[in-house]
Amino acid sequence: MINEEEEGVELLHFEQIADRLSDKGYAIIDNFLQPDEVRNLLEVLQHQHEEGTFKKAGIGPAESVTVNKQVRGDFIRWIEPSEALPPTQIFLDRMHELLRYINRTCFLGLRDFEFHFTVYPPGTVYQRHLDQFRTDDHRRLSFICYLNEDWQPENGGNLRLYLPNEDGSEEEVDVLPIAGRLACFRADMIPHEVLAANRHRYSLTGWMLDQLNELTFL
Repeated sequence: MINEEEEGVELLHFEQIADRLSDKGYAIIDNFLQPDEVRNLLEVLQHQHEEGTFKKAGIGPAESVTVNKQVRGDFIRWIEPSEALPPTQIFLDRMHELLRYINRTCFLGLRDFEFHFTVYPPGTVYQRHLDQFRTDDHRRLSFICYLNEDWQPENGGNLRLYLPNEDGSEEEVDVLPIAGRLACFRADMIPHEVLAANRHRYSLTGWMLDQLNELTFL
């Protein structure tokens, strides 16, 4: 159970996310996760990584996925909500609340989400891309919540967003992957990339969908 103060902070975060998505198409929110929540999630991630349950991430929708470590170097483990451990379930519950709030305020018709744990080994990248596939356009919003304690600018690993301007030019926004920070943006509008870091880079990465997760293949 969360207390009234925590509930107020959570609501403020939701309001900020909705306002910035509506205004700019993206939002960066610090302290979306508290330090103890980050630590608990990181323990789950590292335990599952040590158990060998992560797989090399591919490119493209599931029916035609390919692996190219030069384009994308991360390892992922999809989260099955029915099997989520308590720290992960707390995060998923919060994202459910956020989805409902965004639907009430931004009218995006969101119905579900999908998430995975992500590990980028040192030196790996994910080259510029959009998160919405040509053959599967159900991803509406992309979300990344970072789990990197004591992360410094010299560690690198920025998320770089390419924001389109009306005149056809682009503005670059770099997001340092510090613990507890949430980055979210329009999956269909904002190209982005992950830059190389000099240490392991951890996150929860996911998408809010306009269709139930089990129906996105339709």
